Amino acid sequence: MSKTRVAAVDVGNDSIKAIFGELEYELNIPNIIARDTEDRPVIGVEELNDKNPLDGIHIKVHSPALKENNVIYRVGNLATKSNNATELDPGSSKSEEDQTLVMLFATLALDAVRAENENVFPRSKNVVDANYTLGTGLPLREVKEGRDVGYRSKLVGSVHQVEFLVTPKYQGLKVNIKFNEVKVYPEGFAAYINLVMDNQLKIINKDLIDKRILIQDIGGLSTDIAVIKNRNVDDDKAQGFNLGVSESLEAVREEIRTKHGIELDSRRDVVEIITRKNDRNHIMVKGSRTSVHDITDRILLELAKKQYRLLRNVWQKNSQTEICYFVGGGSNVLKEYIKALNNSLDGYNIEFFEDEKESIWMMANAYYKLITDFATKAEKQKAVKETIKEPVKN
Repeated sequence: MSKTRVAAVDVGNDSIKAIFGELEYELNIPNIIARDTEDRPVIGVEELNDKNPLDGIHIKVHSPALKENNVIYRVGNLATKSNNATELDPGSSKSEEDQTLVMLFATLALDAVRAENENVFPRSKNVVDANYTLGTGLPLREVKEGRDVGYRSKLVGSVHQVEFLVTPKYQGLKVNIKFNEVKVYPEGFAAYINLVMDNQLKIINKDLIDKRILIQDIGGLSTDIAVIKNRNVDDDKAQGFNLGVSESLEAVREEIRTKHGIELDSRRDVVEIITRKNDRNHIMVKGSRTSVHDITDRILLELAKKQYRLLRNVWQKNSQTEICYFVGGGSNVLKEYIKALNNSLDGYNIEFFEDEKESIWMMANAYYKLITDFATKAEKQKAVKETIKEPVKN
């Protein structure tokens, strides 16, 4: 019988961040897909198994949860090279998009087929049966609208199959994914858990535990502002907004293409240009290092002003707030602009995470803490029930 493996997956608008098992495996895959055909040509097919599977994810997905079933996709890095690559559009709901599910299933399948998991999941010829206890999340707005219930019901009680087609190392393997349990957490609540608790859910930040704080989580398509007081998220005052960084990143990408004739593969390439340590806001044009500061500053400052307006409005309604933490990939992109605005305007007590990885992985880490705690308690309850069932020996 298949064992259950813990998975914490943050389906971010820029990329998927996933943590598995006992923190022994992580995945980070660009959230980009492209429809494809079965017979995609491969250059140097005999060398396919020497390549990194993450650079050649080519799959067919079968699932009753999908609106369009049995479709073949290029995923992640491979999809960026396609003319028909799609990223999640501004205004779309994460819980309603096939792309969210395709990325989720692909990520779990990539974990399930690893040689290290052969003793965890049964294999019969080329088929792997994988069972997961999943912790994931949705934007606050979608949870407040009750969409987490429908999203969870799409996942539990069904078998979702990922078939690896022309994928390095895994070509010809099929993974049947089942969920033992699925927990869907609101993203703002998850950020709070990650701020104040360690992996065993013990409090590590006593200074924060009784403070009134805001957490502004800026994502690709949406922004959540969680309002924390009395150690709880105030569901009534917490707000979700249809404002993320994707549209602005797309505008930067388009203007670079128009002005410099440079085609960037994805929004992720734009993020890399904006946030990297060396040669920030520069690209290579015909072999020459060229500044795109004028483009990035104008577009991102405009977005930062909108984000700052959201902060101001929520803070005014929660006037006894002591600090606001900015988290998420979008915060990392806008950090310098928001800091500059705050210094010249209201001077709120705000904080960013200087460690880029800590900010970007915050949701996945929080889901991991919450789902491992749930799984541990469930195991203990099961053990107690099994003990009670055992007949008393004379």
